Amino acid sequence: MTKTHPRHTLHPQLAERIRKVPGKPAEDLTARDFDPLTEPYGPHEDWELAIDDREVPGPETPIPVRVYRPAEPASSPRPCLVWMHGGAWVGGDLDMPEAHETARGVAGRADAVVVSVDYRLCSAEVRFPAPHDDVLAAYRWVRDHAADLGIDPARIAVGGASAGGNLAAGAALRLRDEGETPWQALLIYPLVHAPLPEPSDELAAALAKLPPPFRLPTEYLDQVFDPYLGDVPIEAAPPYAFPGLAKDLSGFPPTYIDNDEFDYLRSSGELFTDQLRSAGVDVEQALSTGALHGHLNLVGLDTAHATLDRMADRLRKR
Repeated sequence: MTKTHPRHTLHPQLAERIRKVPGKPAEDLTARDFDPLTEPYGPHEDWELAIDDREVPGPETPIPVRVYRPAEPASSPRPCLVWMHGGAWVGGDLDMPEAHETARGVAGRADAVVVSVDYRLCSAEVRFPAPHDDVLAAYRWVRDHAADLGIDPARIAVGGASAGGNLAAGAALRLRDEGETPWQALLIYPLVHAPLPEPSDELAAALAKLPPPFRLPTEYLDQVFDPYLGDVPIEAAPPYAFPGLAKDLSGFPPTYIDNDEFDYLRSSGELFTDQLRSAGVDVEQALSTGALHGHLNLVGLDTAHATLDRMADRLRKR
């Protein structure tokens, strides 16, 4: 695979929007301050899909899922992606672009079925392994209902973005251990290590070019883990919570990892790529140049479309 050499230049559309965000430190900003960044960059894509909201059995409560299927009948069972949105384990839902637009875009491009999972979000009452257990239950429901969903049970992938990528990777690791290895894993800007690995010199140089609102203090990054782990210290986190801590990754499913160029979490995605390769896993890595963390939430951005193209290509051709 040809190595991508970053230029450390923000995507021009992103750079234009970033100039509209108040130039305050990240800890002083509110979600409303970032509204200019998340407004659509282009029209929503038009796909002929049947979209169905369901509830599937969960370990404690029913799990809402949304099933996306191409409207045209298929001559043979389709591949499937079980998909998890991000949101730092505490936010996000089936309607956010990273869930809805990603599922629509992949299903349409790949002529595949996508099942988007509304796992339990962490709170004072909900901690790991609750969301992890929900993902496992949803994956197994999809596999057990493959015929009803029109999918090939041998071609069910797991995938997710950011915290959803963490959950997808953790589920893949546990399924491997229980003799149910998924077909493949699609991990988009995932966070799979705790603490976050130190950035390479190249990544540090990229992060240094970010405007002040996007420079995250170390204490903020450390706090991201608290709602997920609760009272469990980071050094005691189990591998299913952070798969990059696993001592043995051999037998992990073939994996696609897509990292953002200007993203603190890129250090985790890059290290996980190296770990998988060292374990003999078939892994493909892509770098979304010019992009900030979470680019699948930016509707109409060409960088998001390119990631969806690569994800769909994995489902079509693998």
